[in-house]
Amino acid sequence: MRVVLIGQAPFAAKALELLQARGDEIVHVFAPPDRPGTRADAVKIKALELGLQLSQPSSFRSEVAYDQFKSLDADLAVMAFVTIIVPERILYAPRHQSICFHPSLLPRHRGASAIAWTLIQGDSETGVTWFWPDKGIDTGPILIQRRVPIGPDETTGSLYFNTLFPLGIETLGDALRLIDAGDAPRIPQDESRATYEPICRDEHARVDFARPGREVHNLIRGCDPQPGAYALLNGQPLRLYEPSLEAEVAGFPPGGIISANAEGLRIALRDASILLRRVRLEPASTKIAPAELAANGVVAPGTILG
Repeated sequence: MRVVLIGQAPFAAKALELLQARGDEIVHVFAPPDRPGTRADAVKIKALELGLQLSQPSSFRSEVAYDQFKSLDADLAVMAFVTIIVPERILYAPRHQSICFHPSLLPRHRGASAIAWTLIQGDSETGVTWFWPDKGIDTGPILIQRRVPIGPDETTGSLYFNTLFPLGIETLGDALRLIDAGDAPRIPQDESRATYEPICRDEHARVDFARPGREVHNLIRGCDPQPGAYALLNGQPLRLYEPSLEAEVAGFPPGGIISANAEGLRIALRDASILLRRVRLEPASTKIAPAELAANGVVAPGTILG
């Protein structure tokens, strides 16, 4: 097939490798614009390495962008980790239209922070979806899905990189084979089961230690690595990462630090305790072991996080 790829990051670069290995004719790659002071996007690097035609538009809304896309005479557009709006007329321009990756079991968890909300809301399973995008946000018919269980201490980062990323590439291969065979389904999404959540930001990430322990644990792992769930330590945000839920420890109020040592930072909850293996005290930009904060006298048993 003559394929256009629209995407970014290592996921799109790996999708390019799969298309190349299949022998598809990759007629163009659309990558994000370069950002000053940052390394080039992984898909741009891969496209240049493979000698492919590359564009980096900031928008697909113009007539120039549409005319360019139409001129590619593509059979299919593969949207691999796309964060900008692609108009319907571009989605429908290729002969087989476009397929798009989403890291949830659509129609549940539409939106840009699907993995975070999957964990925050305590889902026991998730998966990946390749679907036929339309003018809505993650609303088009489903081509293929694959389900996986969620481990008890999975974070957004570990769930994506260890499970959903490789599964997304594997199912891309399956989806392309269905299209090759002329047997690709278009299963309407069940709107009665649809959910949509906003981008997970600081306004969602502040920890209330008086909430049930499972909810606190889910919030912390859902916000790991971004934006980082936080509590206040002496008025400064303390970001919390790599949590494990543990048994309740008597004698400490919710938010009270039980211990800070080589194991991590152990904090009392309403009906449990939680162990954090990494933290970041703003304005510092790097995560550290909680033992470093303890060694510097910043935290100690009995300290109450706000």
